[in-house]
Amino acid sequence: MEKNRKAEEEGREMVSFEPEKLAWVNEPAEYMIGGSEIRIRTEPGTDLWQRTYYHFRNDNAPVLQMETEEKYFSFVVKTDFADSHHRFDQCGIVMYLDSENWLKASVEYETGEYQHLGSVVTNNGYSDWATTVIGAAVKTMWYRFSRREDDYCIECSEDGATFRQMRICHMHKGKGKIRFGIYACSPEESSFQAVFSKMQLMECQWEAHDGQQPDGNE
Repeated sequence: MEKNRKAEEEGREMVSFEPEKLAWVNEPAEYMIGGSEIRIRTEPGTDLWQRTYYHFRNDNAPVLQMETEEKYFSFVVKTDFADSHHRFDQCGIVMYLDSENWLKASVEYETGEYQHLGSVVTNNGYSDWATTVIGAAVKTMWYRFSRREDDYCIECSEDGATFRQMRICHMHKGKGKIRFGIYACSPEESSFQAVFSKMQLMECQWEAHDGQQPDGNE
């Protein structure tokens, strides 16, 4: 694997993923951190959303994160949501900076026939939601979250080997020190156990763009 040249030039060492350094935002009543797994039991009425379309604001989903100033890296995690069973039950990756600036990606349960695989990016207090429909039989999903300065890429995979792009985005407050990790929630009257495993921090897998050059005034 080719090393990130900018990281080499600046002489930095890649930060390792250390569960003992994770910190909670909205700590849940029931969870387990041990061995190679993290388990979260969601509570009813928990979610992350800001304003757009629905007009309500929810900011109480359990989020477990670490901090880094590393500008080029990728974070991979496997999610298991075999227990999800109610509309909008979800678990996945997150970068929660503050209540009005964050992103997340997950599979959201809908019905016994289908689910939504998607992502939400929230900048300056307004959320979007980009989704695609997948079958309800899918009960595991891998995610890869990559950073290149204040731009970010989210990818997903069914097998942890072949990842496909979900979205690329810019975070207005995504410079310098950030926090990222995992989350799980149940926006309606539901509760389920989300299981996170295979967590790994690695050199950036999102390659530098080598196509169209930037405009001359940038």
